[in-house]
Amino acid sequence: MKPSNENKMILVNSLSKGGIEKVAANLLHHLNFDYICLTDHRDIVYPVAVEKLLSLNSPSSTSLLKKSINLIVRFFRLKRIKKRHRISISLSLGEPANLLNVLTKSGDKAIISFRSHYGKSFSEDPFFGRKGSIKRKFIIFMYRIALRFLYNHFSDLMIAVSEHVKKDLIENFGIMEEKIKVIYNPIDVESIENLIKEKPEFCFESAIVTVGRLTYQKGQWYLIRIYSRLKKEFPELKLLILGDGELKDYLIELSEGLGLRTYVWDRDSLSEGYDVYFLGFQKNPFKYVASSKLFVFPSLYEGFPNALVEAMACGVPVISSDCRSGPREILAPDTPCDFQTDNPEYAKYGILMPVFDGKFRSAHEELDEKEKLWLKVIRELLINGEIRQQYSEMDKKRVKDFSMEKIKEEWIKALNQLHKR
Repeated sequence: MKPSNENKMILVNSLSKGGIEKVAANLLHHLNFDYICLTDHRDIVYPVAVEKLLSLNSPSSTSLLKKSINLIVRFFRLKRIKKRHRISISLSLGEPANLLNVLTKSGDKAIISFRSHYGKSFSEDPFFGRKGSIKRKFIIFMYRIALRFLYNHFSDLMIAVSEHVKKDLIENFGIMEEKIKVIYNPIDVESIENLIKEKPEFCFESAIVTVGRLTYQKGQWYLIRIYSRLKKEFPELKLLILGDGELKDYLIELSEGLGLRTYVWDRDSLSEGYDVYFLGFQKNPFKYVASSKLFVFPSLYEGFPNALVEAMACGVPVISSDCRSGPREILAPDTPCDFQTDNPEYAKYGILMPVFDGKFRSAHEELDEKEKLWLKVIRELLINGEIRQQYSEMDKKRVKDFSMEKIKEEWIKALNQLHKR
């Protein structure tokens, strides 16, 4: 059938393992987009109907030269796709999809979506190169130009996943406030409630859990170091780490260096004899989260942490860093979004903790003051079942604010307003 003149398309880097990818798949299914276009169609984890799937067939690269070549190749391929499929609205999620979306704008209305705290990621993440390096300075320079000029002038609507992401874009990158709308990520609560009925391979008598890519942003090495001290007081306690990423080898080495019996999903046979469980990417992480006593989230920065809300949907009390951005808006929505705590804050829907310093640590280094503070609070919650139960009950109320039905209404309203322009 010949495509209509009102085709809507989502543009995202991939549908592999990750929060952005999950959101893209959810929006595709629930907002009736006609197509989803990937820069790299390998390792698709979230299923998509073949007739809706488009690809630029241009895998990512860590080389600055190849990144530049990729941008040119993707530009021409996306131009052809938009024309061939008569795209009237193109929604991009994250970088470099946003940049490609506005560069190829021609008759279509471009919606770009900011999924992380750009100020923090540019200043801290090693992904952008060594601090002070030419590579890092070039990438940051290019994105500052893109955000201030291209996005302001060529996007039709900008979506920020949290109020603080919006604030960061306005104050630090010169984005026009009137073009930005905040829409939180949707959580499929009903699906999660069904998935937690599935039981893990064996029962964890006592466990703390975290979910996220094994990458700098997520700060899992702090949790491993803290757990090694908790283990001395709670010998039955397990640490479950779900996710995969470039820090896998470092985190495993740290765990083993601390004398912890360490399970690795692609190396060992699963049994109850381990302390730390690297479980990799799981299609159903919720069965592990729901079986744990605490969800601990040591991230250094975020945009809107899906995993945090998903843990709350599992009824598990959460302890999170008060990082930029998202955790405060989720756990303490009545407080200013730009406030950050220096001490444990027992907020309405969970506990907010000071953010770690972002420095890599080795097994032989002593815990610093913030790690000791986290240790104290986690220990308290492991002992106090009454506090855990109170937070568990509050969690289930809070997640309704991020339900698919509620967030879907906000997206429909935004798309309708765009049609009227």
